Amino acid sequence: MLSAYIFCVGFFGLITSRNMVRALMSLELIFNAITLNFITFSNFFGNQKGGEIFSLFVIAVTAAEAATGLAIALSIHRNRRSTRIDQLNLLKW
Repeated sequence: MLSAYIFCVGFFGLITSRNMVRALMSLELIFNAITLNFITFSNFFGNQKGGEIFSLFVIAVTAAEAATGLAIALSIHRNRRSTRIDQLNLLKW
């Protein structure tokens, strides 16, 4: 239940946020909910090592995503002076 609540809060935050940093934080909540599900279900079904090892991979990917996403957000903020998602037109010259 806790994982479902965290996932719903993260999904709602991802859909409704206009700020890029807030969207990345919501994505982190979603990944944490998924990791919590992996560990819970691996302990529930008796395979204690599988879910924990897979959750370590998810945590590593999440850390790389956070570093890359924040670097992109910082670069966009330096160039455009805004991190609002709806105001970004990066594909247009």
